[in-house]
Amino acid sequence: MMRKIIHVDMDAFFASVEQHDNPKLKGKPVIVGGLSGRGVVSTCSYEARKYGIHSAMPMYMAKTLCPHGVFLPVRFERYREVSKKVFDILYEITDIVEPLSIDEAYLDVTDIDKNPEDIAKEIKEKVHNETGLTVSAGVSYNKFLAKIASDWNKPDGLMVISEDMVPDILRPLSVSKVYGIGEKSSERLKKIGIEKVDDLLKLSEEELTNIFGKYGKEIYDRIRGIDLRPVETYRETKSIGKETTLKKDTDDIDLLSKYLKGFSRIISSELKEERLYCRTVTVKIKTSHFTVHTKSRTLNEYIDSPEDIYNVATAILKESKISQPVRLIGLSVSNLSTIKIKQLSLFDSEIRKNIKIDKIVNEVNKKLGGYFVKKGSDI
Repeated sequence: MMRKIIHVDMDAFFASVEQHDNPKLKGKPVIVGGLSGRGVVSTCSYEARKYGIHSAMPMYMAKTLCPHGVFLPVRFERYREVSKKVFDILYEITDIVEPLSIDEAYLDVTDIDKNPEDIAKEIKEKVHNETGLTVSAGVSYNKFLAKIASDWNKPDGLMVISEDMVPDILRPLSVSKVYGIGEKSSERLKKIGIEKVDDLLKLSEEELTNIFGKYGKEIYDRIRGIDLRPVETYRETKSIGKETTLKKDTDDIDLLSKYLKGFSRIISSELKEERLYCRTVTVKIKTSHFTVHTKSRTLNEYIDSPEDIYNVATAILKESKISQPVRLIGLSVSNLSTIKIKQLSLFDSEIRKNIKIDKIVNEVNKKLGGYFVKKGSDI
């Protein structure tokens, strides 16, 4: 049976929330992000995009392109509040929801006896009624095409891509629109004259495998409308982290430690919220020369307290011996588990003692030619 997949994507989410909360901002170029000299744009309104502003752009550049824009700080708590309302609506439709971010998700509505386009219209209407915001939706028979469809006529768009429309509808699209082809791959393809999906369609599976390695076959299938990825209702958290670009480059270890202390509290809070423990702590540093250093430490037991995370992080920082001023500092934890397990360590004195005893017992028995000597705990 052909699947029915919907991809929903809130339109300029952070900026739209700001415009909704303050109607005076409607129709104005709103830019949300870090307001320091080294901040970056998180989201901007469609009015701001006309000036060439986009997410991840340095804020100073956005201010140069649009000096009369409205520049606002990020309000994560408010965005999470609105996001929860949106996802509550999605879960009313089906339990098969795959969140991609705070404002984006896939839904599998294959088992719902209803036209998927009508379901998408229902979602759009409910979101607008309950939040005042617009959402763009794409409908198709797989995830790749549903995502392409939701991007088709933003904002407040709705697009259906059916099987008979493929691959012709994809031909004029940039190769960067193909899931699995990132920025670097797009640049590499451009250098050999491949810019559109139509150019990719002319290549054989073998040629694409030579270019993309093991992912070549997936891309070969995808641009022909084949994408077997399921909508995953559970996305495992692989790491939790926090980083910031400093207002001024510094080599002050005490100041950097204060940032790590703050990050440790935030990360600990998120771990406890998700009932997780971590075993690997990683400190990331970017120097004034834009050289990135990352150093990790994997522990013998799982931790979740801010004190434990901070102690490991500062130890890593002091060992790093960075010779240049620091521009960015970050902290993340990984190797996550829902169970707090203590790992056996060769450096644990009790274990070392037991290993030594075992070794002696084995050597004696080997000389005697049998299992004559035993440890007290084995008797």
